[in-house]
Amino acid sequence: MSGDERLRLFLALRLPDDVLDEIEHWQRKQLPGVRLVRREHLHVTLAFLGHRPAGELEAIVDSLRDTAAGAAEIRLTPARYRETRSVGMLVLEDEQGSAAQLASDLHERLEKLGVYRREGRPWLPHLTVARWRERPRLRPELPATGTFVPSDAAAYLSRLHPAGARYEVLESVALGG
Repeated sequence: MSGDERLRLFLALRLPDDVLDEIEHWQRKQLPGVRLVRREHLHVTLAFLGHRPAGELEAIVDSLRDTAAGAAEIRLTPARYRETRSVGMLVLEDEQGSAAQLASDLHERLEKLGVYRREGRPWLPHLTVARWRERPRLRPELPATGTFVPSDAAAYLSRLHPAGARYEVLESVALGG
């Protein structure tokens, strides 16, 4: 990638395989008639950066790596299902606030780099599980994942396509060193 090429980037927590297995099973049972988010696209977004010059990628990944290295153990549990006008999501309980602290620390580093501006609302740990054009007003039971620890954090490239965005992990980093 050339330094001036623009990349659509976001940073996110990735989920362990057993949690992904359970979410996929739950989606098929509990979310009929909607476009399900594919397994490889399930993640907990920490920061959406939008289009950034490729030359900034190394500094962005360094910020993610440094923040993740100092992170306390993150424990997440599905707390409730929520729909917006275009997506269905699982809102996650963040035991001890470790995920929120990681997100806040990361946002601060990214702001200092000049590549990110925080949203006006507080960061909400959630997992987008479905998309639609017309809100279905579903009331699914929660998946049986129990409490889980994210597997790692990653920098993702998002490429827009007519059938929806496609995500590619550019680099993953360990949590807590």
